[in-house]
Amino acid sequence: MVTGWLVLEDGTRFEGRLFGAGQEASGEVVCNTGVTGYQEALTDPACCGQIVVLSYPVIGNLGASLRSCESPRPYLKGLVVRQLADHRDDGPGELEWYLRGHGVVGLEEVDTRALVRHLRERGSLRGVISTSPQASVGPGVEGPRVAEVTTPWPYRIYGDGPRVVVVDCGLRLSTLRALVDRYDCDVTVVPATTGAADILDFRPDGVLISSGPGQAADLPGLVETVRSLLGRVPLFGIGLGHQLLGLALGVGTRRLKFGHRGMNHPVRELASGRILITAQNHGFALEEEGVAEAGLEVTHRSCHDGTVEGTCHPGLPVFGVDFHPQSPPGPADAAPAFERFWKLIQS
Repeated sequence: MVTGWLVLEDGTRFEGRLFGAGQEASGEVVCNTGVTGYQEALTDPACCGQIVVLSYPVIGNLGASLRSCESPRPYLKGLVVRQLADHRDDGPGELEWYLRGHGVVGLEEVDTRALVRHLRERGSLRGVISTSPQASVGPGVEGPRVAEVTTPWPYRIYGDGPRVVVVDCGLRLSTLRALVDRYDCDVTVVPATTGAADILDFRPDGVLISSGPGQAADLPGLVETVRSLLGRVPLFGIGLGHQLLGLALGVGTRRLKFGHRGMNHPVRELASGRILITAQNHGFALEEEGVAEAGLEVTHRSCHDGTVEGTCHPGLPVFGVDFHPQSPPGPADAAPAFERFWKLIQS
């Protein structure tokens, strides 16, 4: 057993046992409160460069199954858990070996409840997993991470339905499955660096801007691409994609204190008054004061802190949400967001 430490930038230290790959990793430390869906959470490209703390006490009981992955590999730097479960004999490969094979450092036997409470009080902090309790946390100077997670070249998934171009800012595979399995869309996925003219050359019936890591304000080129598409084709943004839509229309973004991450976030749908239980994984949101000035209407709000979770434009075929409308690993309350995109395409 190798003793390890999670050292936060405010000097707080948490002792544990190292597992996975290597002995040191650094990044923004964020917490995910989901009771289930650890495989989907760890393979979400939006976790790129982060140290993820899972608050549920036992992680890894289902091993590591490729069928539950949201991307070809995990992009997080480190994982912190209370207890790493033993491998089931009849289950898929061990989570520890999966993380080790992809260079992810792990730390278990940590009081994750105390750690999550600390992060909720202080906000997201940078940290380092190390063998030394005196390890220093470097400055948080990092550029955009979309380039690390986007596809290097376009690819197509054939279907008999509408032609949809997906701008890959850190695409979750379940988003593709929702488009293909539910609506038989003919999908072309393009890199985040693709310009508006090249996107329109595919003659799309609609464009989906995917979720992804980091802050939309760090992506001026992508914002300009989205701005050039406004009014020319129906647009739907998820997570980072929603914030890119907001910036293209003149709305600013702000960092949330500790982000919205988990499978159990209640969101109010303003038109119906319904409360949707949603899966979320984002650290930024649109600034409230800029939404009305840009002519946008708020469609969804967080029941936790009142932040804007969804918007639409009354005069343009544009809308977006910060939560994940695709079902895996659940819940499915937010799936009608895809239906709204479908109706925009059909109108």
